[in-house]
Amino acid sequence: MAASSLGQTTEINWDKLDKTKFYVVGAGIFTGVTVALYPMSVIKTRLQVATKDTVEKSASSVIRGILKTDGVPGLYRGFGTVVTGAIPTRIIFLTALETTKAAAFKMVEPFKFSEPSQAALANGIAGMSASLCSQAVFVPIDVISQKLMVQGYSGHEKYNGGLDVARKIIRTDGIRGFYRGFGLSVMTYSPSSAVWWASYGSSQRIIWRLIGQGTDREGAGPSESTIMLVQATGGIIAGATASCITTPLDTIKTRLQVMSLERRSSARQVVKSLIKDDGWTGFYRGLGPRFFSMSAWGTTMILAYEYLKRLCAKDE
Repeated sequence: MAASSLGQTTEINWDKLDKTKFYVVGAGIFTGVTVALYPMSVIKTRLQVATKDTVEKSASSVIRGILKTDGVPGLYRGFGTVVTGAIPTRIIFLTALETTKAAAFKMVEPFKFSEPSQAALANGIAGMSASLCSQAVFVPIDVISQKLMVQGYSGHEKYNGGLDVARKIIRTDGIRGFYRGFGLSVMTYSPSSAVWWASYGSSQRIIWRLIGQGTDREGAGPSESTIMLVQATGGIIAGATASCITTPLDTIKTRLQVMSLERRSSARQVVKSLIKDDGWTGFYRGLGPRFFSMSAWGTTMILAYEYLKRLCAKDE
C-alpha cells in the first residue's frame, strides 16, 4: 500500500460497513466504555456546580465525599438515564458522522490542501454536523442525568430516580425545561466535536509521517498494533485539545442545567457569579476530570470505534 495515504487506507468508509452489525455490536461496546468512564463525568459535574462555600473543591475530595455518603453507587448517579438515551443518540451521531465525513472529503479534495489539513477540515465538518444532529436527543438526557449527579450536593434538590426528575421538570417548566442550556450545549458540544474529530483526523496523518510512514514508497502495511497505537495517540491528542478549548462553556452550561426554579439565573448571571467567586479560573472548574475523561474517553472510544468498523467491514 502507498504509505502516503495511510491515514485514508486505514479508515473504512461507511458504504463498506454492515450497518446492522455496526449498530448492534456498537451498542454493547460503547455501553461498556460508558460504564468504565462515567464516574469522571459525575466528579466533573460536581466540581462545576460547587459554590464558594462548598467544602469539596478538588477531584479527590469529591470522590471521598461520594464514597463516604453513597459508596461506589454514588459514582454512577444518573447512569441508567444516560445509558437509555445513549443508544439512540449514538446511532444518530455515528450515522451523521460517517455520511457527512465521506461527503466532506469529496468537498475539500479540489482545494488541494495537504492531507492533514484535508483530514482536519473533513473530520471537523463531520464532527460538528453529527453533534448538531444528535443534540435534540442528547440534551434532555444530559439535563436529567446532571440533576441526578448533583442531587443533595451543594444545596441541590434530591430526586427519586430519572422519572421523578422528568416529572418535576415538566411540572415546573414544561417540555422546554428539558432543553435548558440547549443553546450553550450546541455551542459547547458542536465545536468540541468539531475540534475533537479535526484533531484526531489530522494528528493521525502527522503521526504516520513522523514514524516514517509518510513517503510514497511501496511496502508492507503497518501492523495491527501500530495502527491501534497511532489511533490511541490521536484520541489522546484530540481529547486534550477539545477539553482545553471548550471547558468554560461546559461549566456555564452545566450550572444552567442543574439550577432549580428558585435559583434560576441567565447565562450572563452565571458568568458574573463565576468571576466573582473564583475569577477567570472559575470557568475551568472540573478541567482536570474533564481533561482526563475526554482523553481517556477519546482513546478508548476511538479504539472501540475503529475496531467496530473493522469488525463490521463487508468482505470484498
